[in-house]
Amino acid sequence: MGRWEPNARERLVHAAVDLFAEQGYDNTTVSEIAQRAGLTKTTFFRHFPDKREVLFAGQEMHSRLLADGIAECAESATPLEAVAAGLDAVAASFTPVQREFGPRLIAVVTAHSELRERSAFKHAGLAAAMTEALEKRGVPDPAASLAAELGAHAFSRAFARWIEPENEESFPALARQALEELRAAVELLG
Repeated sequence: MGRWEPNARERLVHAAVDLFAEQGYDNTTVSEIAQRAGLTKTTFFRHFPDKREVLFAGQEMHSRLLADGIAECAESATPLEAVAAGLDAVAASFTPVQREFGPRLIAVVTAHSELRERSAFKHAGLAAAMTEALEKRGVPDPAASLAAELGAHAFSRAFARWIEPENEESFPALARQALEELRAAVELLG
């Protein structure tokens, strides 16, 4: 595959996950990732600041989709209904390729403490984007931040279910289901 071919960003992500799975995160260099993708090290750094960030590509887009979904929701929607609309927007953006790729990504992230830490940071970023969008709708804190945390948690739970080989449900349906389960769990708290 030549350097001029499209999808350099996606190729780098796939190459990184494959190499991290084969030889470990610590034992993989940016040069190896670029070479596996058929690109140069310079091209890698045009897309990502370091090898850790290659695994979290799309966070900005996910945050934007969540916020846009919340903003575009009916004015009469409750905070959790608005979060559900945000989850619909972001979940609909995921492709079958991401579903097939997901288990390897999760395995690589789970195996390394630095990557687990970055994953937690991503979770916090998604929650912050939803909190800000809810506050712009006039939802006061702590309701905004609690609804956003439930949304971020629902997103993670739904993704984990979506990538299971036996799953036949769509990501948006799973995200709604996870959010409803979390809402019910909050009610049980009294």
